[in-house]
Amino acid sequence: MESNIITEIFLPLALAIIMFGMGLSLTLGDFQRIFKAPKAVLLGLVAQLIILPLIGFTLMHFWELQPAYAVGIILLSACPGGATSNLFAYLGKCDTALSISLTAISSLVTIVSIPFIVNFALELHMGEGQYVKLPILQTIAQIMVITVIPVGIGMFLYSKKPKLAQVANKPVKIASTVLIIVIILGAILKDKENVIPAFQETGLPALTLNIVSLLLGFLVARLFGLAFKQASTISIEAGIQNGTLAIAIAASSTLLNNSDIAIAPAVYSILMFFTGGLASYIYGKKNKKSIRF
Repeated sequence: MESNIITEIFLPLALAIIMFGMGLSLTLGDFQRIFKAPKAVLLGLVAQLIILPLIGFTLMHFWELQPAYAVGIILLSACPGGATSNLFAYLGKCDTALSISLTAISSLVTIVSIPFIVNFALELHMGEGQYVKLPILQTIAQIMVITVIPVGIGMFLYSKKPKLAQVANKPVKIASTVLIIVIILGAILKDKENVIPAFQETGLPALTLNIVSLLLGFLVARLFGLAFKQASTISIEAGIQNGTLAIAIAASSTLLNNSDIAIAPAVYSILMFFTGGLASYIYGKKNKKSIRF
């Protein structure tokens, strides 16, 4: 019963608060950015929506993991960036507006793409009858309720009461960070007897997904001629995924209802604080020099 309360009430509520906090700094102009700076946005979306899942599938093709852990890695690769990626982009003096735009747009697109990618991963790694297939329309509806609607409410508040939104922004961000930590710890403690073996098995592949995504996001952006500031932003957006959403999808009794699939996203969410922090520090030193006089 206690685990049901955590996964069915607390987890979706926490994710909704996190997404509401993201909406407090979003405007419709952030979504219109794709028309104003299409190259950077399109490259960022390609890195996040196409390259990242391909990395996830490729890694799991060559890496011998338990099927549920492999699906967890691929689920992560299918998720959008989250509020944490925006935070790291800000700390790294990257193009924060681009970061927020990419997070917002990818959050909309992945509502539809996640069920298809995850169902394919389930068929690939778990035998027939060994998994619960994600119901497409129900999954889309549930992700909308815990992501898009809270973001929309935050945006509405920001447009109508900008001063109130600015005042609320900082405490909501602090609360979001605390909630992310609580969710990660909750996902791990729920299956605490298997934490160390799970960390040993999923830690390296999760870290590899994280680092390869950070590097490829940056390299693809530079290869197509983007400035360092935009390339570093795309790197962080591709490399820092919404692990909280992945945990919610894996743990929900109306979706995958599989705590083993939630392990890899939980481990990843711990590791990304270290790699994301290091990336933002490195990018911050370079971007600081490029700030206009």
